[in-house]
Amino acid sequence: MKREGYSLVEKNYRTPFGEADLIVRKEELVFVEVKTRSSDSYGVPSEAVGYKKRETYRKIASYWFLSHEEEPFRFDVVEILGKKLNHIQNAF
Repeated sequence: MKREGYSLVEKNYRTPFGEADLIVRKEELVFVEVKTRSSDSYGVPSEAVGYKKRETYRKIASYWFLSHEEEPFRFDVVEILGKKLNHIQNAF
């Protein structure tokens, strides 16, 4: 993500609600869930980001903004399947 101009804000940001893999910034704040699979036998990695995970990330973002100034933000998913990386912006 660094090559695409993102700067790291937090890595493995832990809250009482769960953990965000990455929080990065490029014009806006981005909460990133990273999913990795060695094969697609059980589907592509992004399919594992279901309702419960999305709700967890919403709570994590709310917790973040309790101690940081509110700003535009979004939720992305980075899926890694073998050696292929796919960055899904505005995933949910």
